[in-house]
Amino acid sequence: MEHLSHKEKITIMIAIIAAMFFAAVNQTIVGNALPKIISELGGLDYYSWVFTIYMLTSAITTILVGKLSDMYGRKPFIIIGIIIFSIGAFLAGTSTDIIQLISYRGIQGFGAGMIMSTAFTAVGDLFAPRERGKWQGAMSAVFGVSSVFGPTLGGYIVDNLEWKWVFWVFLPLGIVALILIWKLFPSTEKKPGQKVDYLGSLFLSSAIVAALLAFSWAGTKYDWGSAQILSLFAAAALSVIIFILVERKAVSPILPLDLFKNSIFTISNVIGFVIGVSMFGGVMYVPYFIQGVLGYSATHSSFLTMSMTLGLVFASALGGQIISKTGKYKLQAIIGLCISAAGLYLLSTMTVDTSQYLLVFYLTLVGFGIGIGMTVFTLTVQNAVEQKLLGVATASSQLFRSVGGTVGVAIMGTLLNSRMQDKMASMSSASVTNQMAASPELAGKLQSLQNPQLLLDHEKLDGLKNTLPPEAVPFFENVIRQLQDSLSYALSGVFIFVTITMALAILLTFFIKEIPLRSAKDQPSVKKEKAIKAGELQGSEN
Repeated sequence: MEHLSHKEKITIMIAIIAAMFFAAVNQTIVGNALPKIISELGGLDYYSWVFTIYMLTSAITTILVGKLSDMYGRKPFIIIGIIIFSIGAFLAGTSTDIIQLISYRGIQGFGAGMIMSTAFTAVGDLFAPRERGKWQGAMSAVFGVSSVFGPTLGGYIVDNLEWKWVFWVFLPLGIVALILIWKLFPSTEKKPGQKVDYLGSLFLSSAIVAALLAFSWAGTKYDWGSAQILSLFAAAALSVIIFILVERKAVSPILPLDLFKNSIFTISNVIGFVIGVSMFGGVMYVPYFIQGVLGYSATHSSFLTMSMTLGLVFASALGGQIISKTGKYKLQAIIGLCISAAGLYLLSTMTVDTSQYLLVFYLTLVGFGIGIGMTVFTLTVQNAVEQKLLGVATASSQLFRSVGGTVGVAIMGTLLNSRMQDKMASMSSASVTNQMAASPELAGKLQSLQNPQLLLDHEKLDGLKNTLPPEAVPFFENVIRQLQDSLSYALSGVFIFVTITMALAILLTFFIKEIPLRSAKDQPSVKKEKAIKAGELQGSEN
């Protein structure tokens, strides 16, 4: 795309960012709205599948489209992705039961995987390595903005309009993005002599599906050691083995194994996986603390967590600009991840008495650090591979981060439940037991408090408290305080775990070999570029 002017490239990027925002905000807008949607459609037992199916389908298409776009160009896939995503969004608004909603969310996931994969790769097509930083930062900021705007709008819609508008409100933006991409994005011809690796695609997809299902269900639907979970892990492992055997003989592999000989590519993806475990797994439990331990409403919680998102948005833009000006990234990544680790550790020190102002400060640290540091690792992957492998390399970095998030959520869910049970078992509740023995009617009401999930339902708690006789209120408050202490203790363990995980990411970052990012004006000759690549590969082997 060297023939495009700078103005044309910026116009194309605006179209790409519009497409990305369309996909990202449709994901975040569902969060606050889903409880109301489920209350109308039913199917509470399938609640998590609304998110799980989206994650599964988007993960599959992300890696597959990464390779296919290297062969056929980015334009057809981002267009097809917008169309599929829009169809899924429209159908989701017509759902009459939970199964339909899950199915249509799966369609949305297929489209989202195409959009995300091609959008991030297109930055590498349009700009030289040194110029990519600011655009990668801008695109990361899109996710932050959607995380602020989406949940708030979703809550407003379900409170004031029909819930179907949650899925329909941004369809016009999708149409605009589609027209812009269609008209502005340059087409590329298929590269000759390449065949689609159908067999590799099949076994890679089966490995991803089996692994994500295992981690999604482990510790929740089934025990970690159950036959179902072990069978899924075994199926994932077998699929990976067959995939490797297939890829070694494939003419045009869907994920070239030679990429993993490049130390920068491999270490960057491992770091992306570790950051995914820490970021996605840890951040999702912050609202648990705000609502369950501190006792704030869901709306108030969204305003507090907004501080982390705003920190991420600002830092992503700032970090991208710094990379573009300096051409260096390793020190920035280390500093950013250290700031995040500090924020995560501070979250582990919180108690029932922690003020919301301290919480906002901690979350701002986490968001700022992630914004500064996380953007780097897409750049390192893109800068370490040849242009013809840009799509599959970029998609792999997104896949590793997504799988890391799934693994993190599963591990931390098990850790949370385990620590919660241990803490509750160790707490003295003799006074409550005596009170329950004295009044069978009261016993039934207080017994229902043994479920920590009740801390998140403030209306039910208030209703239960109002039905108690005055002499039982102190015992009620004692039980609630014990539950809050138990949840705080459990979440403290979760945040300690993600702090250690982030520390591992920092350690791994020291092992990345930094290759200076080139700008458009100092692109090397072909001979020099080959020398750089040769030196890089030699460094990966040592």
